[in-house]
Amino acid sequence: MDNARHYMSGFGNEFATEAIAGTLPVGQNSPQRVAHGLYAEQLSATAFTAPRGHNRRSWLYRIRPAAVHGRFEPFAGAPRFHNDFGHGPVTPEQLRWDPLPLPAAPADFVEGMYTMAGNGSPQAQQGVGVHVYAADRDMRGRWFHDADGELLLVPQLGRLRVATELGVLEIEPQQVAVIPRGIRFRVELPDGPSRGYVLENFGALLRLPDLGAIGANGLANPRDFQAPVAAFEDLEGDFELVAKFQGHLWRAPIDHSPLDVVAWHGNCAPYRYDLRHFNAIGSISFDHPDPSIFTVLTSPSDTPGTANVDFAIFPPRWLVAQHTFRPPWFHRNVASELMGLVHGAYDAKAEGFVPGGISLHNAISGHGPDAATFEKASHADLSRPDVIAGTMAFMFETRAVLRPTMQALQAPHRQDDYRRCWEGLRRRFDGGPDAAR
Repeated sequence: MDNARHYMSGFGNEFATEAIAGTLPVGQNSPQRVAHGLYAEQLSATAFTAPRGHNRRSWLYRIRPAAVHGRFEPFAGAPRFHNDFGHGPVTPEQLRWDPLPLPAAPADFVEGMYTMAGNGSPQAQQGVGVHVYAADRDMRGRWFHDADGELLLVPQLGRLRVATELGVLEIEPQQVAVIPRGIRFRVELPDGPSRGYVLENFGALLRLPDLGAIGANGLANPRDFQAPVAAFEDLEGDFELVAKFQGHLWRAPIDHSPLDVVAWHGNCAPYRYDLRHFNAIGSISFDHPDPSIFTVLTSPSDTPGTANVDFAIFPPRWLVAQHTFRPPWFHRNVASELMGLVHGAYDAKAEGFVPGGISLHNAISGHGPDAATFEKASHADLSRPDVIAGTMAFMFETRAVLRPTMQALQAPHRQDDYRRCWEGLRRRFDGGPDAAR
């Protein structure tokens, strides 16, 4: 039932929604007695005294408080999901991986998580973890929450039905969802085996970037972000709650579904966004613009103009720049870039970078188009526009070096010969007009 009645639009808005009419209290948040015998509980995603424009919190009216569960013990069911980014040397080499293979043994969303790289830590409240997942079964009798950061889900293969405390989000490839820190949820796979990417953000909450000289409209528009309406489960049984806390996984028995919020209001809520609604902006004269112009969401850092992490996409678009090398040029950045591909082909690589794959170019690592792409673009007819169609690539860009995990470096699906894609870039220098002197 994926239609407008089940979602509310607008990024960061104050929402009010109830699954049973008359549940939400009027004029106050925590009355002496909540309707229908429910409990009032506040979920805060920012400090109580955060500036009003950045404050995120919601009031939940639920069947049981979130405190009701058994004792937490270490959870060993997802050994490849962690924040162990290591403390040793980090290779400056360009890195690339094939898609994570689908599971050989049954695995749900949590069991199928595989940590690729990261920086910072939950303790420092800055940095990110980058994970991929490959799953082939629903989460059954199990719910999960991440107490370390918010999660950005980017499916590449198969839809996800994400049932959360505040309602249900359904996303397909080329859509994304953000699950706030601490929200409990369950993932179901309507299409069977599924694969995708996950950004775990330890820093400031993701928000829309400022538009500056672009003006009031463009890029991702607030009205296209959707939050779920209230939906609840009143289930009892022998269940399990899995939590990620300070980089480790824990489990506790729970005798009921934690998705028992009958009504809620506030602005701390899961949300989804369709990347195909992104209004790409580019050059209509000359030069390829910086990739920051493709930012969907940003987590700002304590340094103005420098992000803890940016989420940027490279969607279908027109290239019309004249006297210009139209694909991304060769470059070295102070930021670190991890790219993924959801759909189609990426215009700066001829082969080797496929849907579900990953490339990692850390700070000051030289990269850019491969030899085949360079030759094609160097001889393109610039009197005609180039339509980049049927593609959806994305980038997680962060100010700090992304430290690849040991399991990622040793993975069988790592492309050990990635650097060879530039070997065909032969010496072209002709010495100029004075070469004969």
